[in-house]
Amino acid sequence: MPLLTDLHNHSCLSPCGSLELSPRRILEIAAAKNLQVMALTDHNSSLNCPAFAKLCPEFGIVPIFGMEASTNEEIHVLCLFTDLEASLAFSEFTYSILTPFLNNPDKTGDQVYVDENDSIEGEVEYYLVNPLDISIEDIGAKTAEYGGIVIPAHVDRPAFSMTSQLGTVTPGPWAAIECVRIPPSLGGSPPGGGRPLDTLGFPLITSSDAHVPEHIARRPFHLAITLEELRPGGPGTEADMEAFRQALKMSAAKIK
Repeated sequence: MPLLTDLHNHSCLSPCGSLELSPRRILEIAAAKNLQVMALTDHNSSLNCPAFAKLCPEFGIVPIFGMEASTNEEIHVLCLFTDLEASLAFSEFTYSILTPFLNNPDKTGDQVYVDENDSIEGEVEYYLVNPLDISIEDIGAKTAEYGGIVIPAHVDRPAFSMTSQLGTVTPGPWAAIECVRIPPSLGGSPPGGGRPLDTLGFPLITSSDAHVPEHIARRPFHLAITLEELRPGGPGTEADMEAFRQALKMSAAKIK
């Protein structure tokens, strides 16, 4: 049976995310909405993924780890990993190339990471929404060095997307393309209008981009794989990256 999946979700670590969204609260809502596979993707950091990893078995959800990275063109991309340690290593790298602008919680929001019991473990110093010193041309290869895959985020949005920054979807090592709506368009919501968006034949997915509790699981998709295929080690083990990659190709829509 295909697995109900959502690959774009923020927690209390993202300054634009609700402080209510601890990893535990996220998973409580996700489980109530029958999600089976879920990624935690805060802005430019994976520091809430350890708590997320500890809690996912309790809720019967297969975890995917990563972040919503911002390139130096301010294009948002999902960098996803099935291995927690790889995600954390990549997070250390991205923080080293993050624009070093101090966060002001009173103006831009808190950036806290917590444990599995919602206790605050720390707060990130630099503002996480700032761009990284890496281009859209290079981020795919760099993510792959750490064992991850890249999915350009919300390409049909008028801000922080490939189309808003470059005017088009560009070729690259993309495992899929995330859209707000399928089929995607610019300047309007299908079928109400707008210019059709050329997605170059890449597989298309939708995800929630949740920043508040009520947005959890608002735009999931079905991943064409069984639990046994995605997680051959059995319950409580990490997903298999190659199986995850191939399932994205099989399950996502394609628009020529």
